[in-house]
Amino acid sequence: MSKSRCGWCVGDTLYEAYHDEEWGVPVFDDKSLFEFLILETFQAGLSWITILRKRENFRKAFDNFDYKKIATYKASKEEELLQNAGIIRNKLKIKATISNAQAFMEIQKEFGSFSKYIWAFVDGKPIKNSFESFKDSPSNTELSDKISKDLKKRGFKFVGSTVIYAQMQATGMVNDHEVSCFRYQEV
Repeated sequence: MSKSRCGWCVGDTLYEAYHDEEWGVPVFDDKSLFEFLILETFQAGLSWITILRKRENFRKAFDNFDYKKIATYKASKEEELLQNAGIIRNKLKIKATISNAQAFMEIQKEFGSFSKYIWAFVDGKPIKNSFESFKDSPSNTELSDKISKDLKKRGFKFVGSTVIYAQMQATGMVNDHEVSCFRYQEV
């Protein structure tokens, strides 16, 4: 018997595995939150499946998303990344990743962890929506607008409201699984 899944992932095994195991599961670990933030910023203007297919390449290229290392990248590392065909070679997004790692650590200093900072926007628990179809899910909300503005004020780049809403969905801050999806009640 096949499982009922959100319509956006059906038909691609990589997409289905990501949907079944990760998407919408609350993430409280700073390292994982940073990984999703970086992947979402690289996804801006592209499809998520493109990023998923390159995820392992991103992990290798960006030192397993070690934000402490990334924050210290020099011009030579930027150039190396620009030559890496396994990732999205966008100079502005690469530079943003480095500055976002630095801003990420500033938030950790101020709040104790990035997780405490970001989850405070939803009082530490996921918002559970009730969409019949993934097509009904918004691309941004007033809350993602608010978070985006705050992150930008703190020096983050490529964190527009749509990127932040996708981050919120991916890391379980909001449950946008379709109500008929088997994961809807599980996350």
